[in-house]
Amino acid sequence: MSEASWPWYRGALGEIAVGRILAGLGPEWLVLHAVPVGSGWSDIDHVLVGPAGVFTINTKNHAGQSIWVAEQTLMVSGNKHRHPYNSAREAARASTLLSTAAGAAVDVTGIVVIVDPRRLTIRDKPSQVIVLSDLQLLSFLQRRQAVLNAEQVQRAAAAAVNARTWHTKPTPPHNADELMRNFAALRCLVDEARRRRLSWVLGVPAVGFSVLAATGPLGAAVLHALMNR
Repeated sequence: MSEASWPWYRGALGEIAVGRILAGLGPEWLVLHAVPVGSGWSDIDHVLVGPAGVFTINTKNHAGQSIWVAEQTLMVSGNKHRHPYNSAREAARASTLLSTAAGAAVDVTGIVVIVDPRRLTIRDKPSQVIVLSDLQLLSFLQRRQAVLNAEQVQRAAAAAVNARTWHTKPTPPHNADELMRNFAALRCLVDEARRRRLSWVLGVPAVGFSVLAATGPLGAAVLHALMNR
């Protein structure tokens, strides 16, 4: 797998994980995944409509990394990311599109979901979006008080399921089962490749490790790359 495709693959794993969590919501919720929006290839990871409101979810797979949040600042292992800002813009865009389609105001709350973080520290909650880990997501949604009545939920849901609400030139939906089978096959190939690389590393004779160790940081980086990709 190329360097360019690796972030996409990790992102897809995160979205699938969150999709499985959202399957735990009750029948009163409408849950949409990978909603195409605009005129190009952009999409919204997940759109939720239920008595507790309307939400867009921006899923970020930062497995094993430390996350620190203070207002609009989100740091991933010391590196700043624009996840809260982007999620707020996404929610605002969804609100505009849904309100136009529904013929009434539809408020949308943006959520940033961090998948499998080593640690998530919220020093100051962002004012425009909500930041949660994947383990916190389901209970957060289930605890929310109802803010929409049945008619409002139905109106927002009807707008949300209409592809023309989101995209200027919507295409017929793909076969979800086929896509999942194809991705499962890809995941098997990636996992097998990682196992082979790990086996190669563990099979390197002692002199090989000595040579890598002698190269200092470069040797350590090589070992890390081989064992974690």
